[in-house]
Parts: sequence; C-alpha cells; structure tokens
Amino acid sequence: MEIRKAQKEDLPQLLEIYNEAIRTLTATFDLQEQTLEERKIWFEAHGENYPLIVAVIDQEIAGYCSLSPYRPKQAYAYTAEISIYLSEKFRGQGIGKPLIKEILDLAKQKGFHTIIAIITGGNEGSVKLHERFGFHHTGVIKEAGLKFSEWQDVHFYQLMLN
Repeated sequence: MEIRKAQKEDLPQLLEIYNEAIRTLTATFDLQEQTLEERKIWFEAHGENYPLIVAVIDQEIAGYCSLSPYRPKQAYAYTAEISIYLSEKFRGQGIGKPLIKEILDLAKQKGFHTIIAIITGGNEGSVKLHERFGFHHTGVIKEAGLKFSEWQDVHFYQLMLN
C-alpha cells in the first residue's frame, strides 16, 4: 500500500468512494450524489494548508483522508476537521490507521493545534479508529440530521496536537 498526496487524476475514484458513502452510509449528510465538477471544487479547496491524501493498493484508491477548515472565522485557523472515507471493497482491512497517522503527522507539521472529528452516532468503527489515536469524545448534537428517514446524532471528538 502506498500513501501519497491526492492528484487530480484520482478524482473519478474519489468521487466513486464518496458517492457510495452518500448512497449507503450516514458518515456524510450529503443526500444527493455529487458530480465530478462538484468534487473538483472540493479538491481545489484542499492544498498546502489542508492536505488530502490517498491510500493506493494495486493502482486503485482504497481510501482517502483530509483536513478541512473547521470554521471560516480567523480564530479557528489552528483547528482543522478530519475526514476519512474508505472504498467499500477495502473496509476492515486496516487502511484507516495509516491514513490517519499520516494526516495527523501532516497536521503537526502544518502547526495545527487541535483536530476535530465529527462522527455520526452508531459508527463504532470510526469511533474506535479515532480513539486509537487519542481522540476524546467532547459532545453530541442530538438528531442533527435526517438521513435514510431517521434522525442522526453527531458526536464530536477532539485531539490536541500540542
């Protein structure tokens, strides 16, 4: 497995992974599949300050992990939100650990102070993965989103880097 910075050529596979999550998981609150153009805009929002990395197995994107601005106000400049999505084909194969390790190393290099993970209730695999890296539960917003005709809670997890 290779972990590297995402490239524009990866976009079709990244789109496929994300759209599968939209269709089948509560990990994202997007309800409509995205287009390649929408994902290009998302891709361009990542860059030097907010990295986007991929795990590649046999020339196939197995998953990706990214940092994004937590909130747009300037006081949040040293806080980032982490996201991770794995291809259905590669879930449960230990790919999440090296992706999160690498993105957290990059976050430290970039001088971030705290990383926030927002995890939908019931996603125990994601909770365990983040807790393995020292994320702590800091709160929950009950019934924050309606997906698959059910109200979904969102749990906030935080990792202090400094």
